[in-house]
Amino acid sequence: MARTYEPLYTPAQRLRRDRTKWTLVQGLLAPVQFVVFLVSLYLVVRFLMTGSGEDAANISVLIKTFCLYTIMVTGCIWEKVVFGKYLFAKAFYWEDVFSMLVIALHTAYVVCLMMGLLTERELMYLALAAYFTYVINAGQFILKLRAARLQEKRQMNQGLPA
Repeated sequence: MARTYEPLYTPAQRLRRDRTKWTLVQGLLAPVQFVVFLVSLYLVVRFLMTGSGEDAANISVLIKTFCLYTIMVTGCIWEKVVFGKYLFAKAFYWEDVFSMLVIALHTAYVVCLMMGLLTERELMYLALAAYFTYVINAGQFILKLRAARLQEKRQMNQGLPA
């Protein structure tokens, strides 16, 4: 028995996705955030291994957090334009739920840094926890978008509107 899947986008949603400038914004911000993540990850791990570069590591985590907030806000706008909801649209519900954990951990880092609630090593371990969840969340979105592309290709091959 062939399994059927609900399409990620209705034809109207796909049209809105393709026409909105926010799709391009998301497409540009995602790789920028990933590069910032890689640099910051290097700096955090370097600090944990050598004990040097504390300021650079902290600044890099703050920049990564700013990138995360930016992509989250613009992503909410994108989701509103495409699906009519700022968050938790059916198509991206679980990705949005997990995004809340990612944001919570990044925000906890900023709060702990600003209030001096953790040692430098503890802060860096918190940053690593935030980064671990970020990687999982990025993977969720990549898999979802890949599934959407494959679904569109299948529909086109069957002569159905994409």
